[in-house]
Amino acid sequence: MPKSRSQSRIAQHQEHISRGIREHSTVDFFNVLTGPLLLDLTEAHLPAHRERLYPPTVALSMFIRQSLDEDGSCQRAVNGWAAQRAVEGLSVQSVRTGAYCRARQRLPLEMVTALTRETGKLLCAQASTGWRWRGRTVKLVDGSGISMPDTPDNQARYPQPSSQAPGVGFPLARVVGVVCLSTGAVVDAAIGPFVGKGHSEHGLIRGLLGAFCAGDVMLADALYCSYWLIATLQSAGVDVLFEQHGSRSTDFRRGRHLGIRDHSVTWCKPVQCPAWMTREQYAAYPDELTVREVKGEKRVLVTTMLERRKAGKKDLLELYAHRWHVELDLRNIKTTLGVEVLRCLTPQMVEKELWVNLLAYNLIRLLMAQAALEAGLHPRELSFKHTVQIWMQWLSLRHASGHDWHRDTLLKLIAQVRVGQRPGRLEPRARKRRPKPYPWLKVPRPQARQQIRDLGHLPNV
Repeated sequence: MPKSRSQSRIAQHQEHISRGIREHSTVDFFNVLTGPLLLDLTEAHLPAHRERLYPPTVALSMFIRQSLDEDGSCQRAVNGWAAQRAVEGLSVQSVRTGAYCRARQRLPLEMVTALTRETGKLLCAQASTGWRWRGRTVKLVDGSGISMPDTPDNQARYPQPSSQAPGVGFPLARVVGVVCLSTGAVVDAAIGPFVGKGHSEHGLIRGLLGAFCAGDVMLADALYCSYWLIATLQSAGVDVLFEQHGSRSTDFRRGRHLGIRDHSVTWCKPVQCPAWMTREQYAAYPDELTVREVKGEKRVLVTTMLERRKAGKKDLLELYAHRWHVELDLRNIKTTLGVEVLRCLTPQMVEKELWVNLLAYNLIRLLMAQAALEAGLHPRELSFKHTVQIWMQWLSLRHASGHDWHRDTLLKLIAQVRVGQRPGRLEPRARKRRPKPYPWLKVPRPQARQQIRDLGHLPNV
């Protein structure tokens, strides 16, 4: 049967996108990220646009590379794009950053978030059976804080902590992420002010519960050990493993004995209704929860996996030890990719910058998963920073030589560098090298400049 006019138009649009991807080697990221599913997703979120120097696919690819580059400036991104066009025999109009910055602003946030979530979802769903815990998908949850430039718009959306004086602090946002334990991919994330009603880690995670499917296991620290969260996840068929919250005491003389320091016990619903919950929602929660509590050498764990034959005490303790991976994943995002201090000057671009970095992070995790699968390794055995470094070098050499990238060789090189196995590693959270002896800036910068003009120096320095 002949195609309808609308189907032909969609096919022509998709072919136009694919042709643009093939013609611009800067979008090598899309050669990795866009299979048929992601190409359809990209096409669905692309805005109507004219043929510019920076069409949406090129702008997004440059934004991704910018987040992976050690010099993450817009000028560096534009310089690289201009040099690449010159090598390919195309015209180079200008190396000013204004057009590229406007192209970044035109990128739909919905496209970036959808691509990030879809890549995380695909990586998590397609993880090898041997990478899973007892055949089950485990998802890590944790939160952290990120800083950004001190602008009026950022301060209005993400106020600085009250402990910082006006004019000398920085806006601060809270980020909570759901990470696949098997592959390290970010499945979903939420961002909000660091302080304020509804913006705690509990408030943000309630908006991310759609990232969990029946049969999953949620692994998190003691902060998430809440009656309400456990009851919500249990009703959805999701098991949990948390450390016991410090406000709750554990008495192994109570409940049903399952082993040494291992029992199941009944928790009663708190009498007081939380401020974020309506009375109807409160009434819908069960009056009691049956949970299992086990104790290792240093901590008590709480779980809804009640059957000892399916999950023994040793299994639970070993699984909780893997919670540390989420701390390493946050370190990779914040330190290796530089997300700890964002660069954009408006809340809209701050959020977009965060999601582009998460998309870039998932791209690297995708390469690591492919390399691990072909080398017969676990993705957690490979180095994230090594993968970033070799991928960026690979792109530069590919652009310089004009040859297509050799996928098999790249994946073999990624799999060669493995992270060290250091069980029980203990390191002080302290620095040996002293910082430069500059005083703290305790007044707004314009006021400090005026003091230098008047006095020749800052007072009390």
